Amino acid sequence: MLTITYLRTNREEAIERLKKRGNLDPTILIDNTVSLDDSRKKIITEVEQLKSELNLLSKEIGQLVQSGQLAEAHTKKEQTSVIKTNIPSLEEQLKELELQITNNLYEIPNTPHITIKHGFGADDNENVHQEGILPEMAEDALCHWDLASKYNIIDFELGAKVTGAGFPFYKGKGAKLQRALINYFLDKASAEGYDEVQTPIMVNRDSGYGTGQLPDKEGQMYYVPEDDLYLIPTAEVPITNMYRDVILKESDFPIKNCGYTPCFRREAGSYGKDVRGLNRLHQFDKVEIVQIQHPEKSYEALEQMKNYVANLLRALGLPFRILKLCGGDMGFASAWTYDFETYSAAQKRWLEVSSVSNFETFQANRLKLRFKNETGKTQFVHTLNGSALALPRIVATLLENNQTIEGIKIPDVLIPYTGFDMIN
Repeated sequence: MLTITYLRTNREEAIERLKKRGNLDPTILIDNTVSLDDSRKKIITEVEQLKSELNLLSKEIGQLVQSGQLAEAHTKKEQTSVIKTNIPSLEEQLKELELQITNNLYEIPNTPHITIKHGFGADDNENVHQEGILPEMAEDALCHWDLASKYNIIDFELGAKVTGAGFPFYKGKGAKLQRALINYFLDKASAEGYDEVQTPIMVNRDSGYGTGQLPDKEGQMYYVPEDDLYLIPTAEVPITNMYRDVILKESDFPIKNCGYTPCFRREAGSYGKDVRGLNRLHQFDKVEIVQIQHPEKSYEALEQMKNYVANLLRALGLPFRILKLCGGDMGFASAWTYDFETYSAAQKRWLEVSSVSNFETFQANRLKLRFKNETGKTQFVHTLNGSALALPRIVATLLENNQTIEGIKIPDVLIPYTGFDMIN
């Protein structure tokens, strides 16, 4: 969440940077929010003046009573009655203004970093790195959904029967491959200095607001109304919220956590070839890495996280590219995002498998997550997160790119985890 102080003192900069997000023009919302804050400040001043006047009158009444000037004291008491009536009314107005200001601030996305390009969507993203040879498959090469059926390792129809489309069953070596990838990713993260946590997969409303999923993604999250809880769309939400309302010390940096969770997304409005098979699911597995960083170190950390994800893809032998997202394709809370895509040989298309983002102080402001600097002053931390990695499209590309006449070859780094080197 952007602060009202930033919007007030850097209005033109905020508007210019937010306009990088495609068609967004935040001018009216920003000006309305600042205007509401002006009204809030006036009411605060008025309430403080009335309370000060009330204190003075109370002293005067006491002195008048002591001196026997009861009529004058009665007149003063009538004045205090009027003030006591006005103060609650003003305080109620103040609460309403503060709620409106907060709701407005929740609707304003993060300002893209100054280097982020203006853009409207995926076509405007910048390809900053690409490596690996794109596999040339035989004409009869199968897409992963056909391979899943051929080797009986993923059952989409059974998932649709038991739950619905987008909730597949993994079977036999398919289930073992899932578990192998999860364990491999967690082991690599631990070796990189990330402390593993096992989190709840449901969060409360405050947690959703804390990391920026609410109110922006309200309709995309699965919601349990009886308990007012949300199924998590990513482990980023519970992991980052571990530090909500916390004041850190400079010596605490960097804080690095990783965690495996199933993730749940409604993906409302998704349809067509892009959602077939594992391409887009309602429930999927993912290992997430999260960092809480000193503001001066966060972009160095972002590059480290980017390199870390790239190394995972290299180890799996997958061709990949890294995109620096334009303003219009970035998430609501992000200031800078790298997307990773692997090449699906049978589908002949690139599939997103990871996003690594720096949110700067946007989440920290919502979370009230701060640290004390050397002078003892508190300031907001920077938060970062990345998928390392999301499994469905990794599995899709591994199956497609590694298919042979004998079966599907398992990458060497996974064999100690799977216990087999081939799916056949």
